[in-house]
Amino acid sequence: MKRSNNPAGTIPGPTRREALGFLGAGAALLATSAPSRPAFAQGDDVLTEALVLRDPDAPATGNLDGDINIVEWFDYNCPYCRKIAPEIQQVVQDDGKVRLVLKDWPILGDVSKYAARVALAAKYQDKYLPAHEALIGVSSRLTEPRIRELVAGAGIDMDRLNRDLSSNAKAIDTILARNHDQAVAFGFKGTPSFIVGKFRVPGILTMAEFEMVIADARKAKKSN
Repeated sequence: MKRSNNPAGTIPGPTRREALGFLGAGAALLATSAPSRPAFAQGDDVLTEALVLRDPDAPATGNLDGDINIVEWFDYNCPYCRKIAPEIQQVVQDDGKVRLVLKDWPILGDVSKYAARVALAAKYQDKYLPAHEALIGVSSRLTEPRIRELVAGAGIDMDRLNRDLSSNAKAIDTILARNHDQAVAFGFKGTPSFIVGKFRVPGILTMAEFEMVIADARKAKKSN
């Protein structure tokens, strides 16, 4: 967890459930808050609804036809990401109508970057989720040998993985860069960070608080 502004589980009132207008003019307004974003400088608006909520390169789980999206930016070496992972899954399962979008954001060093690349490479054999669950489910800090041990144990074909890491390196780097640009654009300071519907949640919530934000997101969606 690379964060110093809030203790785990608490979000100050003004930003805890801050509404986002990341469509149309709203994206331009957000762009003014982070002028150094490379993607924006190149004219590629990473804050469109399609790229934030429906990026075809970003793995998703839960109800893929759900009415509300939770988008999570996470790092496999972030202890808070590991702690909250089963709670988020429980919220998604209990609700039944939430689509969870997983955005690898490896900000805690080279091993984090390697873990993210390995997980995304596993996607090419349709095993991102087993790789993700194996890596996010450990309690100790990851190393490259441990990463390979975990994903092999999750049933990943390691020869295929090695080939995909090489042949799809550019595509993997592109999605990681896009995830990073989005996180910076939203003003996130560390992992985990979330979008729930069109609300920004830059930190950890309890299960009850997630349920409340999901309910608020549904109300906001109906009022539009």
